[in-house]
Amino acid sequence: MSRNGCGVLARPDMILIDLDGTLVDSVPDLAHAVDVMMKAIGMPERGEERVREWIGNGAERLVRRALIDRVDGEPDEALFRRAYPVFLDAYQENVSRDSRPYPGVIEGLAALKAAGFMLGCVTNKPACFTEPLLKTLGMYDSFGIVISGDSLPTKKPDPAPLLHAAAFFGVAPERSLMVGDSINDVLAARAAGFAVACVTYGYNHGNDIREADPDAVIDSLAELPALLEVEAAQARLSGNDA
Repeated sequence: MSRNGCGVLARPDMILIDLDGTLVDSVPDLAHAVDVMMKAIGMPERGEERVREWIGNGAERLVRRALIDRVDGEPDEALFRRAYPVFLDAYQENVSRDSRPYPGVIEGLAALKAAGFMLGCVTNKPACFTEPLLKTLGMYDSFGIVISGDSLPTKKPDPAPLLHAAAFFGVAPERSLMVGDSINDVLAARAAGFAVACVTYGYNHGNDIREADPDAVIDSLAELPALLEVEAAQARLSGNDA
């Protein structure tokens, strides 16, 4: 799927959707696990506001950022090896205690499924957290495939997870759409040859996602079905006028 001559998106055959920051606000439970970890190793708790700035690159990266209290850099490796299992245990116990779907997500997924789109979830979150979270929030059965951060040797922004899903469904990359909230989603989509739509909320390290130049920007997943139908209709009319 790609832009046509009028700058609109043709209807895709497959839609892949990111999890954290796109489908679900998972910061409350992630922050809780981070603070349990920090307290256990005798360091200051970080809180939700800081954790919100750090997520989007997987659990390991989040823990490393929490240990040094910034986005870039590396903690002492021995400290990381001591802290990481504590985080994993704490998060496993509370993966969906306070995490909630964003407004419009449940309605958007239902509408996309009813419209016949093949749907997949592609996230950098480890599978041991991804599947319980999706199941508890009632979204797991919406997806024909779920690809987590440890499902393949590489994760977003590498295009491999997106291409794996396309191969699974037998869909060409140019007939596929990635929906996410961060620059990682845009980079992965571009590298895979997908179109990409981004939500205005979510986790992008404080940067406006429009700066990444996605093909479309939406305020709610509930807007996506109508957007695709309208744009598909416009594309057909453009083809008839050519």
